[in-house]
Amino acid sequence: MMRTAVFFNRDLSWLSFNERVLLEAASQQVPILERIKFLSIYSSNLDEFYRVRIPVLMALNDFHEGQGEGAIYEQAKVAINRQQKQFGEVISGQILPALEASGIHWIYKQSIPLEISEQVNQLFFTEVLAYIHSECIDNDLTGFFAENNKLYQVVILKDGAGTERMELINIPSDVIPRFYAIQYKELQYVVFLEDIIKYKVNYLFPNDSIIGIYNLKITRDAELKIDDKEEDISVALERQLETRDFGFATRFLYEPGIPLRNLYRMIYALDLQQASVVEGGTYHNLKDLSGFPLSGSTFSYEKWPAILSPKIAADSTLFSEIQKRDILINVPYQQYDPILRFFNEAANDPEVLEIYTTLYRVANSSRIVSALITAARNGKRVVVMVELKARFDEANNIKWAKKMKAAGVKIVYSSISLKVHAKVALIRRKEGEGISPYLGLLATGNLNETTAKFYTDQILLTAHQPMLEELQQLFGFLKKSKKTPSAEDQINFKYLLVAQFNLQDRFLELIQREIDHAKAGIRSGITIKLNNLEEQILINKLYEASCAGVEIKLIIRGICCLVPGVEGLSERISVIRIVDRYLEHGRIFIFDNGGNTEIFMGSADWMNRNIYSRIEVCFPLYDEDLKRIVMKIINLQLHDDAQKSIYVFLQEHLK
Repeated sequence: MMRTAVFFNRDLSWLSFNERVLLEAASQQVPILERIKFLSIYSSNLDEFYRVRIPVLMALNDFHEGQGEGAIYEQAKVAINRQQKQFGEVISGQILPALEASGIHWIYKQSIPLEISEQVNQLFFTEVLAYIHSECIDNDLTGFFAENNKLYQVVILKDGAGTERMELINIPSDVIPRFYAIQYKELQYVVFLEDIIKYKVNYLFPNDSIIGIYNLKITRDAELKIDDKEEDISVALERQLETRDFGFATRFLYEPGIPLRNLYRMIYALDLQQASVVEGGTYHNLKDLSGFPLSGSTFSYEKWPAILSPKIAADSTLFSEIQKRDILINVPYQQYDPILRFFNEAANDPEVLEIYTTLYRVANSSRIVSALITAARNGKRVVVMVELKARFDEANNIKWAKKMKAAGVKIVYSSISLKVHAKVALIRRKEGEGISPYLGLLATGNLNETTAKFYTDQILLTAHQPMLEELQQLFGFLKKSKKTPSAEDQINFKYLLVAQFNLQDRFLELIQREIDHAKAGIRSGITIKLNNLEEQILINKLYEASCAGVEIKLIIRGICCLVPGVEGLSERISVIRIVDRYLEHGRIFIFDNGGNTEIFMGSADWMNRNIYSRIEVCFPLYDEDLKRIVMKIINLQLHDDAQKSIYVFLQEHLK
């Protein structure tokens, strides 16, 4: 008998993932610059958590009065405080000594050394001063608003009469570098922008005595509030984006040591009474460490040049190769060029009549969107489903939607309540002898040539006509921009697994088949790779499979609400998390099926949002050679040294 199901809390699980990122920054096996970048990733992740999840936890805490679900807020704060302490220890105890050993002196919680004072002085007057302004906190601040995730310094001053006041100085790291490298003889010094300002603060207030200088940062709620009554979602969203950084404060982060009287004056003057007031470190916004000025091959990962595959003869085309066989691109191990070529050929092939695609997050300088614009100008019918609600990419998506619309592309926006998260494209060609009318692209990741350099994803190029005919029907539904499918919208998907239609039911059926096999003594097994695992119906089905004797292996990068290894519940379930040089992003589902292995891939995590409020597409992999490649990749990831092994394996296999 299966015992009562247990689940990890999603927010605490996410914080444990971010702690895993921090552990990578502490690893002696990782090159020093990459460790610094992991610190940047940790800091960026935590900022997003405060902007997106902390407002939810604060509301739950107030509603439940700190009990039950409300207690998660306090637990999250304890976890964050512990991690922040560890963050500082990694820098002070590991990063700084390692840099010193390489002749690099990072000025961290130290005064500016005399030997570089002249260069710091020059930097202040030539590069920094033009962007500095201050506000007196003791004055009426009606016309001032402390911006989201911007850095400030509060300066406590006394004038000649002994009267104390506080001035708030902006740290202009959004327009000039956060870190400056200064060479002096054999040593390289790295200096924070705020320390340069602090060093010259007497110049800004020449008639006052400096009592103290402290760094601070304010994080604000990032959720956008739009409803389905809005007539034009793009216009409504643009209005919301203008006010996003003016949401209520969720965190007030300040440098230790500031006197309490001054701290309270700031809280009230800046209207931060509802924020989580957190004593942080000396420096904030350390996501800027991604731009740490350190060069040299020994400081970074060994270069892994991406493999070009498939190789196409000069007198052939990618389309003709797809028509012969399915092609699977594993980025970033393989070059993204075939994906760009897919859209470029579609834009210029006279046989192509129509192009359909979904866009969720696109590159800032997207060659894919440029190809779609070219296609429209070449007389093709181009229909693009643009998801405007891709968090923090809304402005970029609006920009590209406007450009495409001006070029004649038909732009379709999803409804407010139903995100389109699928990563698919479809090409329809003139029918003729030896020509497949449909060519398709189905992927686990966004159509984004920038993120493809460091996100691991799988992209299938196929001419499987029955599957692509279903994709055509899906695009027909997407063009309606409905909240949910009605009875008249139902599509009998046989090949594709589509959220809002059949995705959850099909996965439950696939798990049930493994359960039936295990009970009948037939070979069974499930291996799943996801970014996040939260949805309890599917988790409960995995628990049921474990109790039935099915061996289950999970690779979950981030949130994992499933608890493995519980007697009488999940004894046969193992979970690993991979954090390394690339961001694991692919979703892969492998079902043993009595030795006749079935593999699915797609855009869908097993989160509540993916299952219940998004359009997601998962797809089967039929080519036996491609299935063997995917199985090899997954098996390597289930063991140590996975990424290097995958790169070597693909190099050999794709020669």
